[in-house]
Amino acid sequence: MNKLLTTFLVLSSSYAFACSNLLDTEMRLLDSSEKVNLCEYENKVMLVVNVASRCGYTYQYASLQKLYETYQGDGLVVIGVPSRDFMQEYSSEEDVAEFCSTEYGVNFPMLATSKVRGKKANPFYKKLIEETGYSPKWNFNKYLISRDGSVVSTYGSKVKPDSEELITKIEELL
Repeated sequence: MNKLLTTFLVLSSSYAFACSNLLDTEMRLLDSSEKVNLCEYENKVMLVVNVASRCGYTYQYASLQKLYETYQGDGLVVIGVPSRDFMQEYSSEEDVAEFCSTEYGVNFPMLATSKVRGKKANPFYKKLIEETGYSPKWNFNKYLISRDGSVVSTYGSKVKPDSEELITKIEELL
């Protein structure tokens, strides 16, 4: 085999394995048939949040959106994952999308409504739970993922997106 072909094969095989196992998950976007592989967010700091539109913590959408707008240019992406696990999300994805957009101006990526705990959790959340040993106890739990695709911290519902604790950790990772 010639040297050029060998170099190409080595480079292409290392590229194929560049994305972390955690992120290498295909998910459908909210109220859409479009799918996204979370590897698209590789090399970004990710804040993944299980959300609900009719929860006492729903006001956190405003802070999540502000956080996204403030740090998006530096490499932060906020990912919302609506879930009915705690019986506080609309049954229609169209209603979820409209609520988030109209009430809070949400334009960060929102994944399709899915389970985020237990045996029926979506594949991404199963990986998050396996890696951290932390399963959402309520809506608006947060997983902070570094640029290399590993979970750095988890935060419960009471930790607000604009808390000093969370912002300091995000700034460290950016």
